[in-house]
Amino acid sequence: MGLIMGGNLLRADLEAALARISAEPCGGREEGAVALDEEDRRWREGLNRNRDIDDALKILPAKSLSSKNVERRSHISLEEFICNYFLRESPVIISGAIDHWPARTKWKDIKYLKKIAGDRTVPVEVGKHYVCSEWKQELITFSQFLERMWSTGCPSNLTYLAQHPLFEQIKELSEDLMVPDYCYAGGGESQSLNAWFGPHGTVTPLHHDPHHNILAQVLGRKYIRLYPASISEDLYPHTETMLSNTSQVDLDNMNLKEFPRAENLEFMDCILEEGDLLYIPPKWWHYVRSLSTSFSVSFWWRAAVQPSGGS
Repeated sequence: MGLIMGGNLLRADLEAALARISAEPCGGREEGAVALDEEDRRWREGLNRNRDIDDALKILPAKSLSSKNVERRSHISLEEFICNYFLRESPVIISGAIDHWPARTKWKDIKYLKKIAGDRTVPVEVGKHYVCSEWKQELITFSQFLERMWSTGCPSNLTYLAQHPLFEQIKELSEDLMVPDYCYAGGGESQSLNAWFGPHGTVTPLHHDPHHNILAQVLGRKYIRLYPASISEDLYPHTETMLSNTSQVDLDNMNLKEFPRAENLEFMDCILEEGDLLYIPPKWWHYVRSLSTSFSVSFWWRAAVQPSGGS
């Protein structure tokens, strides 16, 4: 709680205390072996959901995967990324660039995640997404959060660890990943590093962000739809300041009488697979839905060199 709520106040003392607690051996776990095996089974089932495209299309917005696909490249150089995508402000999927991360193997083991983070308190979102009236936030332990991931039948109880600086809070997890070289494009200055962790069915509604973004898909799969900044007005942004970066258009239940200009807008979309990076330029609108249990990491950065704007 001190690390979440207290900023840098007594941070060194808190981290030293946590290190001492983590070093203590944990006894009395034998009776939980059967429960852990069941949890491991559910964990692996969750990671493997909706691998069939036809199954995925049943839960995705209309016209998904029928328009322009986001270009996919394999482990391109930083120079090629800058010239062909960063300077042109064009989204791209880069595969094979994070296969060396320890997280790619360690995080597949639910026992490892529980050992590192199980007793830690984390802030979670509860509800379909942050625009819904029943949406709320709670503080629960990481283990409690994992328990909720097994029951996802009711959207109002859907629990998501979203846009949280988890790696500042839990240093051990930060050692399992590295900042991609692409985040240094344009003299990149890091703005935030956030975790997005939850069950299948979690949704981030259509919105845009102010910074360059590399979204790393460490576990599971996500569907992502993107619209360029140039058509912002046709996506009907909310008028109130706090939600001005969020569209009023609900892609899962489009109201074309209220938002007629949104009907035939061109977009690009993709399914982000494990090990993929997705570059999202500033101000590009994006909608995100988890097709399986999913653990993503977003790297935001501000560039000293401004792109020319080729979108």
